[in-house]
Amino acid sequence: MNANPNPFKPYEPLRKAEEVQVSIRGLSYCIRHWPVKGRARFQILMLHGWMDVSASFQFLIDYLPDDVEVFSPDWRGYGHSSHSPSDTYWFADYLADLDRLIAELRSQRLITGPIQLLGHSMGGNVACLYAGIRPDAIASLINLEGVGMPATEANQAPARYRQWLDELAKGSSPMKSYADREAVAQRLQQNNPRLRADYAAFLATHWAAPAQDGRWHLLADPSHKGIHPVLYRVDEVLACWREIKVPVLWVCSEHMNAWHAFVKTEAYKARLDSIARRRDVLIRDAGHMLHHDQPQALALAMTEFLG
Repeated sequence: MNANPNPFKPYEPLRKAEEVQVSIRGLSYCIRHWPVKGRARFQILMLHGWMDVSASFQFLIDYLPDDVEVFSPDWRGYGHSSHSPSDTYWFADYLADLDRLIAELRSQRLITGPIQLLGHSMGGNVACLYAGIRPDAIASLINLEGVGMPATEANQAPARYRQWLDELAKGSSPMKSYADREAVAQRLQQNNPRLRADYAAFLATHWAAPAQDGRWHLLADPSHKGIHPVLYRVDEVLACWREIKVPVLWVCSEHMNAWHAFVKTEAYKARLDSIARRRDVLIRDAGHMLHHDQPQALALAMTEFLG
């Protein structure tokens, strides 16, 4: 892999992706597809996280074997997919979108064999729930820091609903815009100091785009920043996790605790015991965006897991 000497030159992908637009539940969904020559040994469906896009997986895919075929959607309200017609992004919609997306990819014979499902962060939470809800729909699950949220209590509900209603009454605030692509790339590196400059420049062209005002705007619906009115119900989540039948690769980064302090708790460790066929992997010298920080190490762990 080429180390980047020029901070303004974007990373050049080794494997080129194609974009396909499909209709999912009344929305236009953008699917990024990394095809293979000949028959694929594995077909992986990758689900990105909150405030991210499908192109985020490019560096990881460039380290995977050439016979691994990958599909990845821009979730509703991100990238080149349609925004939700609602003013709130309901978590259950991601599950329904995923279910219909798999059906659509199969109907078009783009996916013809067993599905290996991968999710990062929010995408990992969706993937884990789906693996328990549709336990026969996938062949394996790879979870990249989709660790869930701390448990909530019912008495938090009134304040949460009040905050949600107040935010709706006020309306969504516009996302911050940037002067140019370099400014977007610099923001990405501020968010993740481990991010290589050429990776940041590549991501900037997918994370944002120039608008008529000449500035670069994020390709994300501002409504994603709003609070969700429904509390995180850990008992329901664990009930789904206990239904997972397939092998699970549970991947965490060495420095993830800066994002998720609660993973140090015994309650979190007990939560993982809900997943029966789980293999744990720690990626060194990486943070929450581990597929950006250490794509080669992650690809190796995935390849060993898939066999």
